[in-house]
Amino acid sequence: MGCPPRPPVPNLGSLPPPRSCLEMLLLLLLLLFLLLLPPLAVLWQQRPQDARLSWLASLQHRVAAATLCWVAAWQRRRLEQSTLHADQSQQQALRWCLQGGRGPHSPLRGTTDISTFRNHLPLTKASQAQEEESEGKLLPSTSTQYYGEASLQATLLGLAALNKAYPEVLAPGGTACVTPMSPWPRPLPWLRPALGQASAPGAKHPEALLLKALRAPGLRALEAATAAELLDVFSGLEADGEELAEAIAAGNPGAPLPRRAAELREALEQGPRGLALRLWPKLQVVVTLDAGGQAEAVAALGALWCQGLAFFSPAYATSGGVVGLNLWPEQPPGLYLLPPGAPFIELLPVKEGAQEEAASTVLLAEAQKGKEYELVLTDHTSLTRMGQALSVRGEDIQEDMFSEALGRAVGQWPGAKLLDHSCVESSILDSSEGSAPHYEVFVALRGLRNLSEENRDKLDHCLQEVSPRYKSLRFWGSVGAARVHLVGQGAFGELRAALAACRSSPFPPEMPRVLRHRHLAQCLQRRVVS
Repeated sequence: MGCPPRPPVPNLGSLPPPRSCLEMLLLLLLLLFLLLLPPLAVLWQQRPQDARLSWLASLQHRVAAATLCWVAAWQRRRLEQSTLHADQSQQQALRWCLQGGRGPHSPLRGTTDISTFRNHLPLTKASQAQEEESEGKLLPSTSTQYYGEASLQATLLGLAALNKAYPEVLAPGGTACVTPMSPWPRPLPWLRPALGQASAPGAKHPEALLLKALRAPGLRALEAATAAELLDVFSGLEADGEELAEAIAAGNPGAPLPRRAAELREALEQGPRGLALRLWPKLQVVVTLDAGGQAEAVAALGALWCQGLAFFSPAYATSGGVVGLNLWPEQPPGLYLLPPGAPFIELLPVKEGAQEEAASTVLLAEAQKGKEYELVLTDHTSLTRMGQALSVRGEDIQEDMFSEALGRAVGQWPGAKLLDHSCVESSILDSSEGSAPHYEVFVALRGLRNLSEENRDKLDHCLQEVSPRYKSLRFWGSVGAARVHLVGQGAFGELRAALAACRSSPFPPEMPRVLRHRHLAQCLQRRVVS
């Protein structure tokens, strides 16, 4: 069901407070109505398949869709108001970060002066010592997903935008999530079951979620926490396809599905390319949360398993919070609105060559159209303004520069498709004894089972092409050639599990391209196959 056209937004200065008593009462009544309906809907859903879409379930869906439209419009007005007054909104975000800050910079609490903040917290580059020091101070995570206005806006506005672009996606039974975590930053248990969520309520085991999705051939949308995790799902599906087919054939008690099991076997026999559309012919969109280190997984999914499907991410998230909102699902991936709330966002102008340590940042309202910037984030948990790069002799190779070089190299490896990668400086693994310091690079590939020395050398040549400084250091022997290692299936899944076990905020599970801790690098080192 599509949302009705939104009327023109009046002058925001004349708007009444968004949380008026009438609005809150209406919301509470709608929520109460939704809470009373599920028990009755469950009784109706126990009837045969052709009777499940009863008038009660249809009514519940209509009420949920209307509620979504209303609360999304409310949040859009709040977002418009905050962006119109970006300076004031960013001052409030900075105050929130400083009030909740821990560590040696907590005396900054109470200040909203940007100059004072920048002087006390200069922009620094990540180092192993800094990360090890901060790791010991992190508290255990109390939640696996974000809370805050940006996460709520990302979920509500993202659902509304998705519903507008793909109206059938939120129809009953139209969506299934195949990972324990949802791609939506703020859980909405009171709303999502009525808006097409087909996954088993409360199911957390990945196999149970995948089986539920495989038993629903009419899916319109496939959800996963991140693209990297969805990649793991499809890899597992190929590896355990026969076992899953047998489980589907056995079906639920009294409801075996031998035909669906045969369809699964036939789809798998045809290979990975286009597998998702063979399994779910009505599938329209793949929903994952965009986070650090997901671009390669999205590219691999789009080229193979999810070929022909659109991708949508409701937000761009980091371990510090939601930093970008996606209001345009019909546009190519990667277009986000930067909200001026928490975490506190600064923009670092991108310069040719090495980035100066003391480079000055600008605020959102000061950004210039057409210029390129890097994001600098400050949240309330760490009060650290950091960037990360590879540097064994001061060459300062940024993540995007390294990814460009690796992409060029992989493009010269016949039949290879890059699935994931991560790097580590040789000093962390003590692998530079008797040789110059260098990079250890771990890659997961599709279509190539062994790396020749010629293939390995191509990465070093490509690094020299993108970085004159690296080329000079290689010429003088100050830096050794990058060493490339191919890891086996599941290696990066093990790394993500290790990251989730040691990070204070494991959602989203960012895949760092530069590893600073030995035990994380050893997760990949143990899985090297070539």
